[in-house]
Amino acid sequence: MPLPQPHRRPGRRTQSPASADAPVTRAGRRRRTALLASAATVALAAATGGAYAAGWGPFATGAPSSDPGALTQARAFLADWAAGRLAEAGGRTTNPGPAESTLRNFTAGLEIGKPVLTAATAATGRDGTVTVPFTAKMPVTGLGTWTYASKLPLREERDGTWKVDWTLSLVHPKLNGTDKFRLERGTTEAVEVSGRGAAPLSGRTYPSLAPVIAQLGKAAGGGPRGAVQVVDRVTGETKGTVATFGSAPARTGGGPVRTTIDPVWQAAAEKALAARSQGKNAALVALRADTGEILAMANSPSSGFNRAVSGTYAPGSTWKIVTSTALLLKDAVEPGTVVDCPKYLTVGKQFHNVELGEHRGATFAQDFTESCNTAFISLRDKLGDRELADVAEKYFGIGQKWNVGIPSFDGAAPATADPTDKAAAMIGQGKVLGNPLTMASITATAASGTFRQPTLLPGAHGTTTTAPLPKDVTDRLRAMMRATVTEGTAKGLADLPGDVGAKTGTAEVSEQAPNNGWVAAHRGGIAVAAVVEGGLSGSASAVPLVHDVLAAVPTDRS
Repeated sequence: MPLPQPHRRPGRRTQSPASADAPVTRAGRRRRTALLASAATVALAAATGGAYAAGWGPFATGAPSSDPGALTQARAFLADWAAGRLAEAGGRTTNPGPAESTLRNFTAGLEIGKPVLTAATAATGRDGTVTVPFTAKMPVTGLGTWTYASKLPLREERDGTWKVDWTLSLVHPKLNGTDKFRLERGTTEAVEVSGRGAAPLSGRTYPSLAPVIAQLGKAAGGGPRGAVQVVDRVTGETKGTVATFGSAPARTGGGPVRTTIDPVWQAAAEKALAARSQGKNAALVALRADTGEILAMANSPSSGFNRAVSGTYAPGSTWKIVTSTALLLKDAVEPGTVVDCPKYLTVGKQFHNVELGEHRGATFAQDFTESCNTAFISLRDKLGDRELADVAEKYFGIGQKWNVGIPSFDGAAPATADPTDKAAAMIGQGKVLGNPLTMASITATAASGTFRQPTLLPGAHGTTTTAPLPKDVTDRLRAMMRATVTEGTAKGLADLPGDVGAKTGTAEVSEQAPNNGWVAAHRGGIAVAAVVEGGLSGSASAVPLVHDVLAAVPTDRS
């Protein structure tokens, strides 16, 4: 639709005859060639309500604008549209009724949720019309987001206010009087997923694997597909496609997606979480130390966020496996070295042991088995500010990018310059982060002496570069982890058959929230790690969980 010329106001000079074909006000002439300053891209969400005043709120420009009224009106229109206030949005245009009707019918049948509309930099044209480009993100239920760009033309009215100059094409560049949009959904057969021994895996049998199976199936070309098409309003003839969703059709004849999941380990993990989590968020990972193959990953609740491999937690005292490695590598201590364990130690703030325990005259090995925080913190000056982080990366792969087969968080252990941060890092607090996947891997490395990148897909290879641990370091780590089971904080695992070693952890979350409980254990070449949010202590919450898993799986199942 052609844009009307702006109205000439009485008492204002017009342009010279050479440019009389585009009469504008004096203010319009000043705007003719200027670029309007607008805010850096601002997402217009429904929560913005009516806060449209220029220079404040979510739409603050951060710089003066030569036409604040035009910019304010454009942003208000987008905000009303995004929030579903379509009558209000229509009222901000030069043709309120048709505008409201079009905005309401535009998404009919397209199954679109709440859109996000983002304004960009505005500009003034020769005729005095202001144009505000914007990006539209339309979430299509079950498929993805339809993203496109369009423009809002605005013009100044006789009374000095601004209106969106209504045209169908501002809603979408391909919307017009003869065409409309239609959503076509396609289906593909579900991609089958199998575990070790070609055993079929399903979310019904193993609830924790349902999100993982969906991820693997989508990567293999399965899952929902669809398209938004341009069609003739009368005949329904397809004239083009403006958006597509989903991968290509699933491969044919390729068989199921093979994984490293062991049905016996997975079933044991699912059952233990159901019995022991007591309604708390919890997660567990089991993997082979000699290959890194993930045998089980389970979560409580079983649906939704995969905290077992993507969670970001302070690992607490389970991290003392890494701290001990760093200290043993440089001969800073021996297991028999006396390292006193007082109730408190102040390094910028007061640190203490669980339940304010103390062990005067304890050896380093006893500090490990009893999980003494103050003893480990007292050794902080034995390590350089980067040394703990370097050991974590060089020997355990922490800080490197893993290739697990599904999205994962692969741990973080940044260098510490602040004394308090360094003290916290010694006991797995502060900026040190991990999850059951990373702690199972750390345990496997400590027990075997070599890091193998965890993987869910057989034969997958990562790009990590690590060094093997010296045998004497591995031997001493295994001995201290074994003592933790036989006489320390993991005695809840002592009745299990096999040479079980472990390290418990009680990780502080905040002064108000209860501690998370951790345990990382190994037996017969298998490493298992678990976290229970709000579990208070590793001994009380995570140890019983891992006990049930190990008790349910034969010792020769690896």
